[in-house]
Amino acid sequence: MAVPKLRFKADDGSDYPEWNDFTKLEDISAFITKGATPTTYGFDWQPNGVYFFRNDCIKNNVFVYGDYSFIAEEANKFLQRSEVTGGDIVIAITGDIGKVGLIPSEVKKANINQHLARVRIVKDAFPYFVYMYLCSDKVQRTYKKIKTGLSMPQLSLAQIRDTNIPVVSLPEQQKIAEFLSTIDTVIAKQRETVFAWEERKKGVMQKLFSQEVRFKADDGSDFPEWEEKKIDDLFYKVNERNNGQFGKDKWISVAKMYYQDEDKVTSNNIDTRTYVMRVGDMSFEGHPNKEFKYGRFVVNDIGDGIISELFPIYRHKENYILKYWKYAIQVDSIMQKIYRKSITSSGASSNKLDDDDFKRQSILVPCLAEQQKIADCLSSLDEVIETQKATLAAWEELKKGLLQQMFV
Repeated sequence: MAVPKLRFKADDGSDYPEWNDFTKLEDISAFITKGATPTTYGFDWQPNGVYFFRNDCIKNNVFVYGDYSFIAEEANKFLQRSEVTGGDIVIAITGDIGKVGLIPSEVKKANINQHLARVRIVKDAFPYFVYMYLCSDKVQRTYKKIKTGLSMPQLSLAQIRDTNIPVVSLPEQQKIAEFLSTIDTVIAKQRETVFAWEERKKGVMQKLFSQEVRFKADDGSDFPEWEEKKIDDLFYKVNERNNGQFGKDKWISVAKMYYQDEDKVTSNNIDTRTYVMRVGDMSFEGHPNKEFKYGRFVVNDIGDGIISELFPIYRHKENYILKYWKYAIQVDSIMQKIYRKSITSSGASSNKLDDDDFKRQSILVPCLAEQQKIADCLSSLDEVIETQKATLAAWEELKKGLLQQMFV
């Protein structure tokens, strides 16, 4: 086996034994199994009780609880084979296969669904050491190569049980685990910092757009009251066909505008049935999800390009501050409320804007100078958040490099 580039030494300065052998994961674990769906066996979900985790409890190889539910103690006892507790390792066996999480110590009793496998280390290894090894590129690449499912990639329990784990002395395992655990603690604290700043921004946005907090003009005077305007006074709908002036490299998607994601463009998602979208144009996606219960509005601030004809495009009739509108449409009390009013009054059963009714809805708009103040304030918060995210990314990259040197 390959020799790790990064090794620890014993407390007396001597070398630990060489890594020259592997053992199977099943040989150091209790029986490796997967979960099940309680409702299949007649058990209902509960308002509280025993945690029940799904495979979204793992994000970037970190346990995050996810969209958990609760089951009764009776159901957990029936599904006892797949019960998990702090220190157990869970592995996704369908979908994004191979992602790994370590159940935190505060979880005393929980259960999992059929898309997760449970690994409980019982001898010759520390759970944290095994968890870190399973997170390494070496193991993750191996898992990603496995595609036994017909409709989606799947990992079988046999393949997990057969995973090779290096035989490493317990004292060295402990040093590795303690070292990486320290790095993980720093990363976790940095994630909390990012989250805290994002929550502060949300709070500031709510106060600004509800007018609980108002800015003053540079000379100390009050800005004018926000003016109520109909959508029809602010925007007009455009259907500017793309006649070949923009190619695939100018494809604009909702995700790209909202998250600044770099979407991959294929021949399947771009054709001649596209509209031209200019900087500052607004559009709407009517596909609700956990994050956007009523769909979402987006403003194009990434450049002129083309967007699918499925999305309506609205263009400003008067002067505006682009960054202000970028923030304004993210606040539930403004554009999302406008959308809900539109579909409610139109009686629409699908998540599509009734254009005529949408134009009749009203919105409160500050003057341009106050729009600029609001945009500058929120942009400053975004700069702080991006800096904190960059620090988080640097720590995560450092950890990734350390894993590559420890587990070659």
